[in-house]
Amino acid sequence: MKIVYFTHSLQSCWNHGNAHFLRGVLRELAALGHHVRALEPQGAWSLDNLLRDHGAAGLEPFRRNYPELTVETYDPAADPVELAGSADLVIVHEWNDPSLAATLGKARKGGARFKLLFHDTHHRAVSEPDAIRAFDLSGFDGVLAFGETLSQVYRRWGWGDRVWIWHEAADTRLFHPPVQESAREGLVWIGNWGDGERTEELENFLFRPAQQADLPLDIYGVRYPAEALATLDRYGIRYHGWAPNAAAPGIFARHMATVHVPRRFYTTMLPGIPTIRVFEALACGIPLVSAPWQDSENLFRPGQDFLFAQDGGEMTARLRDLANDPALRASLVSHGLETIRTRHTCAHRAQELLSIAGTLGLNLGASAA
Repeated sequence: MKIVYFTHSLQSCWNHGNAHFLRGVLRELAALGHHVRALEPQGAWSLDNLLRDHGAAGLEPFRRNYPELTVETYDPAADPVELAGSADLVIVHEWNDPSLAATLGKARKGGARFKLLFHDTHHRAVSEPDAIRAFDLSGFDGVLAFGETLSQVYRRWGWGDRVWIWHEAADTRLFHPPVQESAREGLVWIGNWGDGERTEELENFLFRPAQQADLPLDIYGVRYPAEALATLDRYGIRYHGWAPNAAAPGIFARHMATVHVPRRFYTTMLPGIPTIRVFEALACGIPLVSAPWQDSENLFRPGQDFLFAQDGGEMTARLRDLANDPALRASLVSHGLETIRTRHTCAHRAQELLSIAGTLGLNLGASAA
């Protein structure tokens, strides 16, 4: 099968977490023998920011760790139907320009041979619904939504059984425990500051508990304004700036535990959707403690795969427990790895996509060209 994916950027993971998942799932599809093309527009903001901050060297981790993936960069003025060529399946990520989706949808309604799916991996359908409604999806065959609560939004918008849940997952070719264990110390958090939608939560569930548990804390990420850096300094936190996603397994391997602090929209308006960092951390075999969110789809086994903390005081206690109990750490690692490896790898998601493609009537035979 020939698959074309219109992404915002595959090359850059600078403030672009969906690139993590797409890299993993596209190479799993390629490994199954499908012909995969990733198309990204010139001037993508994530790539521009990466190059501004780190130059061409910022692209080296992607090229080194994903040699089987190639990216085609196109002029945004180009005809996306021509770019899709002889594709059997075309997928459009929601960070694309609405005009691209409209053009592809018009071609599909006009009889284009490819099947056409929209892939939504963000909270804008509830936080900025007009931004998503700007997409004319009337010619699309369906929607891939990265959680049940998001799929419910599309069902309310009339998509019915043409919306499929397609969670993110860990690329276990890259995200796995270290081959050789070494000394681990303190906590690590890999995440971006963002637009202030979890500032209070970070202080309550990460900065203060780490300090109260007397555990050193390392933070990696981008978009930390001056006031955020001042807050980190006040808590004695070591800030390292951007880290390529491919470096995350090595970073996790140096630390005793990590913490998940979901963005506010994923605890209120779109509950039940964990970000990819949960999948990746568990895949790397690092104990994880999470601020509250509702695992309404039973993706994990809370209490076995990771620990929940309902408030800052409980987070402090959980972190102290981990620091003082090697058996607890080992149990969480073992159970977390089991859940990822049996349910939440990019290989699983590749098979799920193929199943959806089959539902659309596509021939699932591999294609080498």
